[in-house]
Amino acid sequence: MVDRSAFGAKTTADEVLDGIDLSGTSVLITGGTSGLGAETARAMAAKGAEVTITARTEAKGQATVDQIKASAGKTISVEALELGSAKSVRAFAERINSGDRKIDLLINNAGIMACAEATTEDGFEMQFGTNHLGHFLMTCLIAPSLADGGRVVILSSSAHQMSDVMFDDIDMKKGGYERWKSYGQSKTANALFAVELNKRLAVRNIEVFSVHPGVIGTGLTKHLRIRDFLMFIPLMLTGAVKRKSVPAGAATQCFAGTAPEIAGRGGSFLADCKIAEISPEKKRDMTVVWPYAIDPEAAERLWSLSEDLLGEKFAQL
Repeated sequence: MVDRSAFGAKTTADEVLDGIDLSGTSVLITGGTSGLGAETARAMAAKGAEVTITARTEAKGQATVDQIKASAGKTISVEALELGSAKSVRAFAERINSGDRKIDLLINNAGIMACAEATTEDGFEMQFGTNHLGHFLMTCLIAPSLADGGRVVILSSSAHQMSDVMFDDIDMKKGGYERWKSYGQSKTANALFAVELNKRLAVRNIEVFSVHPGVIGTGLTKHLRIRDFLMFIPLMLTGAVKRKSVPAGAATQCFAGTAPEIAGRGGSFLADCKIAEISPEKKRDMTVVWPYAIDPEAAERLWSLSEDLLGEKFAQL
């Protein structure tokens, strides 16, 4: 048995799940075709979970499904979901809610990072619209299918330290578009969503956590340029940024979704398989969370703004 008190940056998803039986547990993972999503799906399926991953198209996700079935031999399926399209999100939610299966664990894993300026199908700034609004709408719509007593895990990032939510310039039209600032804003929004969602789902004993997975070489980096990679070199040399393997990158979301020792700590931000310390002095450290990313008033404000932008209220989940 793995020593759970020793979990840290190098811990893998399989180590986190060692000794945990997920038989009969229903897990839904967005963006599960590669990288952290696929590794999380594999690790949880191997422990008996009934896993559903999402992909932009079913065809794109089928290869991952076939690979996991071949290695784990467990139940896994794929659903089409395009988070940058409210139409796709709504159609997905209708399919999920029409079934009789309750979701014990929802992992909002999908995302894009530092892309060129663009908008979603509905006209929202691409990173905020996909990383936050798409997941916000999807999660609220499928809330009736979440099992009471379950968990929701929302992938944020230490990149939240790059920007607070710019409530007066969400689409970055006033100050001008900056790829990394946009990404930082979306990751702060992810963390704030976890705070408010945890509060609203408390009556159903559902706990919500946000997670910094680490710096990992996955498809998330496809929009990065040479100068972006050069930016990380000094940080890696000083140890401020440490690169993780994919199995280690998936560990914290697996931990957040299953660890019994964090029960009752919903709304927390996790890094390296631990609840992150809050850094009031805004220290640039990948293992801490800045106060504005877990501020309950900002979280409530973001919820209201998100409802206004999407044109739908979610008074009761």
